[in-house]
Amino acid sequence: MHPSMLTTLHHGGFRTLAAALVAILALVASAAGEDTPAADSAGAAAPAAGPEAAREETERALATLREDLERQREVEARIAGEVAALEADRAALNAELLATAGRIGELETVLGHVENRITALVERENDLKSSLRSRSGVLAELIAALQRMGRRPPPAVLISPGDALETVRTAMLLGAVLPGLRLETEALATDLAELTRLKREIDGERARLLAQTRALGEQRTRIALLIEAKRLVAASSAEELASVRRRAEELAARAQDMEELIASLDREIAVAERVAAASATRSPQEALGALRDPARLEPAMPFADTKGLLPMPAAGAVVREFGAPDEFGTASRGITIATRANAQVIAPADGWVVYAGPFRSYGELLILNVGDGYHVLLAGMDAIAVDLGQFVLAGEPVGQMGGVVLASAANVTVGRSQPLLYVEFRQDGQSIDPGPWWASGRNGAGG
Repeated sequence: MHPSMLTTLHHGGFRTLAAALVAILALVASAAGEDTPAADSAGAAAPAAGPEAAREETERALATLREDLERQREVEARIAGEVAALEADRAALNAELLATAGRIGELETVLGHVENRITALVERENDLKSSLRSRSGVLAELIAALQRMGRRPPPAVLISPGDALETVRTAMLLGAVLPGLRLETEALATDLAELTRLKREIDGERARLLAQTRALGEQRTRIALLIEAKRLVAASSAEELASVRRRAEELAARAQDMEELIASLDREIAVAERVAAASATRSPQEALGALRDPARLEPAMPFADTKGLLPMPAAGAVVREFGAPDEFGTASRGITIATRANAQVIAPADGWVVYAGPFRSYGELLILNVGDGYHVLLAGMDAIAVDLGQFVLAGEPVGQMGGVVLASAANVTVGRSQPLLYVEFRQDGQSIDPGPWWASGRNGAGG
């Protein structure tokens, strides 16, 4: 380093560089969540807010709560009106039920991605903070060294050979240290900028999460009302069937001749005849279901022909495949899906509910008869939303997961906090691999 450069450093370079590094050190401490010595020596904290401020804060919180409640009432009233209009049209009701279930599945999938993104961003933020904290000590030492050098300025070159030698040594030291300081400073500035960007991105993702959560809440309100509406329609259909039978008896009593009676019965009991024909080949339990829901649909196609078409019953990751050994070494007879807390569960195929209720330690168990000797088992739910004997469509919501793991539902002891849904397909009483039936992409819960 040229002697003139040393003189320039002596006249302010040390102090300027040291001051800059002190400022960076303060930023590092602030970004890493630590207090700087200057902050420690600052004046006393501001006095606690008085009763008046506390009262105002409480009033603001209550006002916000009132607004939220009013908004929720408006949403429920609007949805209830829409559902009431759908009750008159069973096909439209089913279509809206499936569409809403699909929206819920999509929202739950998006929420899972957003939560994973936030987790990754927070981990990156914590890594940066840790790195900055670890380098703050090195910076403090460098600043102290520069301050000491500033208090002991380098001697002039022309005073004596000894002083000249000291000057050369100082120049060599600075020549080695300053480039490193510059690189360290640039790295710190880059990391601080990245930390600021991460904070903004995390805030944005959290805002997105809040918006999606609110949307999910609205769709869940809608689905609850739709499910109740379908139950009412089924009950109404059962009453209609009884009414049709009474009407047939009345027609028989009033008929003037056999021809008139047959024509009247053909008109009045067409629905009853279709239900009787469909029930003739089913078990007594399914026949009972037919009485409760005479307007149900038949499966769109044989179950064996639905390979590659069925949706996964819930959004989530498959944590155990069919045939994989459990912790006891026993091959799994189904698959296990780790879902979000309170996730929606849908019927993967058209079928009749032949069992719906608690079973041992499995939680709520649902068994669907999907025809031709095939059955679908869903276990581990917290609540079931369909009734025994009811016909459900593929994609129709049938239950909801809870907020805790029911590991016994599939003998899974993984280190997860998500609820676990167990899914099993059976043909003529034997477990089969459900893999070939899933649609590509394994989009769950209608998503």
